[in-house]
Amino acid sequence: MDTEETLQLLTAQMPGIDNNETSSAVLGVAVGEDRYLIPMAEVSEVIAIPKLSHVPLTQPWFLGLANVRGNLYGITDLDVYLGGDPVPFNLKSRILLVMPGNKLYGGFIVNSMLGIRDLSEFTPVKLAKNKLPKCITARYKDAEGRQWRELSLFKLIGDEKFLQVARV
Repeated sequence: MDTEETLQLLTAQMPGIDNNETSSAVLGVAVGEDRYLIPMAEVSEVIAIPKLSHVPLTQPWFLGLANVRGNLYGITDLDVYLGGDPVPFNLKSRILLVMPGNKLYGGFIVNSMLGIRDLSEFTPVKLAKNKLPKCITARYKDAEGRQWRELSLFKLIGDEKFLQVARV
């Protein structure tokens, strides 16, 4: 089974999600200097950054494990994973918890929360042909002209690069 089939299977198993109905509710977050819109259906919970258990010999973007109510989540620095530089976290930083099914748990650190938005507030912008990760599904501009990228955490968590946490 390839990554795309696995992702489709995981998404199909999500309780309460109708895959034929597109939700326009998105969560606005800041990651480094960039702004992202993440579908609300992909985020199970938003938490403050807990104590992380370091895991040796892993990729620089993998920060360690967090125990959240008995479930272990692999925690990723989303900015570093997407190609940015490590930025110190602050009191506004949060972890977006994702659980696409089959006991696959992931957490993604963002620098700050920018609120729940509706996609109708944004104007679509044509995706550039440059090498954007598969998890970037669309680009938008808001009323003030700021650029936003739509980010699918489900696609990210199923990406081959993401699944290779060990440093090789």
